[in-house]
This record gives sequence, C-alpha cells and structure tokens, in this order.
Amino acid sequence: METLTFKYKATKKISNRAHVGVVGSGDLEILMEPSKDDFAAVVIRTRFDGYKNIWKSILDKFFSTNDVAASFEINDFGATPGMVSMRLLQALEVSENE
Repeated sequence: METLTFKYKATKKISNRAHVGVVGSGDLEILMEPSKDDFAAVVIRTRFDGYKNIWKSILDKFFSTNDVAASFEINDFGATPGMVSMRLLQALEVSENE
C-alpha cells in the first residue's frame, strides 16, 4: 500500500463537500471538501506501489482545466486512469450541485 500527496495552486473556491465512488475491486472513492487556502491538496491511498508518475499525470491534466481549491482524499482499489478522471469530474459536479 502506498500513500501519495500532491498540491496544486488554485483559485476557484467550492462551498460543498462531495463523496463519490466506493472502495472496491477496480474502483475508488473520492472525498472532497472546501479548502481555506488557495490550493488543492490531494492525498491518495492506493493498494498498488510504484504508480506515482501515472497519478501525477492524471492530476496534472485534471487541475490544468479545473482550478478548484479543495482537499481531496482518494482511496484507490485498482481504478483505471479513465475511472479516476471520471470520479474527479463527478466529485466536482456533486460539490457544485449540493
């Protein structure tokens, strides 16, 4: 099991929390809450070691188009990059519609 952390500058504040997905075979859950600072902080707990570069690539792409200041907790159980991207967008949508 590996824990990864990432931080991104951000300016768009969110007002609501979001919880999407489940920790299970081939999936992941994302917990997102507003940040008091002007950055996004991401903590990933994954059962697979050695994929930091892939996670960084996915997050770099997400935050290049979604300038959201929030704290993200991601609990991964083997999700594909496509699933990760979908869940990140889903969490953003849930937080905007709460």
